[in-house]
Amino acid sequence: MDHTTALRPATCAATPQVQRLDLYAGIHKALRLFLTDTLVKVGQTDAADASHVRDTLAQVRSLLDNMRRHVQHENDFMHPALEQAQAGASEQIAGEHRMHLDAIDELQDLVGVAEAADGEARAAGIGRLYRALALFVAENLEHMHYEETEHNSVLWAHYTDAQLMELHRALVASISPDQMTQVLYWMLPSLAAHERLALLTEMQHGMPAPVFDAVLGLARARLSPTDWSKLARGLGVPAAPQTWPEYAAAR
Repeated sequence: MDHTTALRPATCAATPQVQRLDLYAGIHKALRLFLTDTLVKVGQTDAADASHVRDTLAQVRSLLDNMRRHVQHENDFMHPALEQAQAGASEQIAGEHRMHLDAIDELQDLVGVAEAADGEARAAGIGRLYRALALFVAENLEHMHYEETEHNSVLWAHYTDAQLMELHRALVASISPDQMTQVLYWMLPSLAAHERLALLTEMQHGMPAPVFDAVLGLARARLSPTDWSKLARGLGVPAAPQTWPEYAAAR
């Protein structure tokens, strides 16, 4: 995947008249969906069904791995830019990041406890994981709101959109193709239709056809029929599933 064209950040109204580049918007939408979907999945888990438990705990582990990487990306790319613009601007969130990493370690331990248990002990372990994860989700929702408001205010006051795009491209270039696919898995259904179309239009123009076809296949699998039809129409690709393999093979 061509990292320079993937995960383009959204624009956001810094004032009613001026649209600014928002580096947090897209990835935070993806993470909000990932967090809340996983919380619901844990709450629904049938502790007596070993396969259900296995699937749930695998998703929790994937979420925690992604959250750890997200913290690292912000520490490595966003916080230096904030500090260069305004000393101390990242201090509060840096502290919260340290607490989040501790919480991730604790949640991973709870996953291990639930995985090793059976019977009533397994049900109790899943219950403890659910409550701890709920607090983690709540904290992250507040945390992301602070970044989207306070951090963006600093970034927009000190950097042009061109400079922010350079920062975004450097961050995205650090993400492996496999990790990028995981991000898109949660990002594509989390975006509004116009955001999704803008993202994939840029990918369509900047990626080799086979790579873009793989992204389209993921989108078709992840979107509702209505959302997929809107996207396909905007991109000028076939919407009908039965025509998709023939279209991809002919490109």
